[in-house]
Amino acid sequence: MTTSDLPGPAVVLLSGGLDSMVTAAIARERGHALHVLTIDYGQRHVRELQSARAIAEKLGVERHVELPLDLRQFGGSALTSDIPVPKDGVGNDIPVTYVPARNLVFLALTTAFAETAASRDIFIGVNALDYSGYPDCRPEFIASFAETARLGTKQGVEGAPFAIHAPLQHMSKADIARECHRLGLDPAWSWSCYDPTAEGLACGACDSCRLRRKGFAEAGLVDTTPYSKDAPELTE
Repeated sequence: MTTSDLPGPAVVLLSGGLDSMVTAAIARERGHALHVLTIDYGQRHVRELQSARAIAEKLGVERHVELPLDLRQFGGSALTSDIPVPKDGVGNDIPVTYVPARNLVFLALTTAFAETAASRDIFIGVNALDYSGYPDCRPEFIASFAETARLGTKQGVEGAPFAIHAPLQHMSKADIARECHRLGLDPAWSWSCYDPTAEGLACGACDSCRLRRKGFAEAGLVDTTPYSKDAPELTE
């Protein structure tokens, strides 16, 4: 393979969570040089920012931008205001941990980063199987945003539209845990908990913890994340 045959750089939205870590590693496996964007949006679980930095270092990214965007000014979510994080199990309705238009805003920023990084490939770790029901994780949203990016950017208008890659879109959490293992990643590099304990442990009870724990259990793999001793037994 010649240099001209190699894929161009990819921009990855890296939250510091399991899904974004696996997505970044998949992009690297496909031969892309990685430019990663992490949004510090005032989230309650600021611990994930530390994980994003660690993941970026472990994966040897070309550039890591950590962008401040204080969504606490808007509130409206248990992650950006004083609304309690639900811990009663994953329900069927959109939970209060939904951050209004988060992926819409974040993908717009990621696209702007990609256009300045000479990249046509954008990777995001959304998932629409084992997830909390957020509307901005669905395939139809990703497809619609790709068209919006084509229409609303210089690169798109000039015939070099962005490809929005969501490699985990149709995976279960167990599938994602298996991908994490296959790629040689340590789960503990990432952080998923919405409401860490005062000791810095994952609560094990919020939606994100429950889905993650369930995925690793179903995959028969060990999640090396440090969980609170008070984490409930998995019954779902």
